[in-house]
Amino acid sequence: MARPAIPIQLRNEPENNLPPDQSAAVADVLHRLKGVPGALLPILHGVQEALGYVPPDAVHLIALALNISRAEVHGVISFYHHFRSKPVARHVLYLCRAEACQSMGAVALEAHAKKILGIDFHESTADGAITLEPVYCLGNCACSPAVMLDQELHGRMTVEKFDSLIQATRQTA
Repeated sequence: MARPAIPIQLRNEPENNLPPDQSAAVADVLHRLKGVPGALLPILHGVQEALGYVPPDAVHLIALALNISRAEVHGVISFYHHFRSKPVARHVLYLCRAEACQSMGAVALEAHAKKILGIDFHESTADGAITLEPVYCLGNCACSPAVMLDQELHGRMTVEKFDSLIQATRQTA
């Protein structure tokens, strides 16, 4: 049995605690994608693309637009590692943790990265320059270990190359 569609009225929703610019971005994504089959994932991707993360206050709005529970929306956000519930730094650094990269030194690279940046996975540096995220394959196994910085893939990463990459990133941040 199909659920009745609920119109999107974000401005008057009592639980819309998003700033106006974020509310408008969420409303735009919902308007564009709510009719797509299996709309939840495309909507979550759209919100994260627009805002850099899926704000917790957007969960209710998404659930309302799709006529599903907040728990369902939250369950998808928490299940997929890709989705973030808090803002990220100016640059996002993904470190591959898949078996091929581990066999080629990613474990040592991970320890080095955490030490140099002074953060753990899912955290951002104090200066707001870099967020460190784990990823379980970048598809660059032949050039292990691999990292991706702001959608740019870097293979055969060494500690020295990593330090240079971070230094260059901080200079542009």
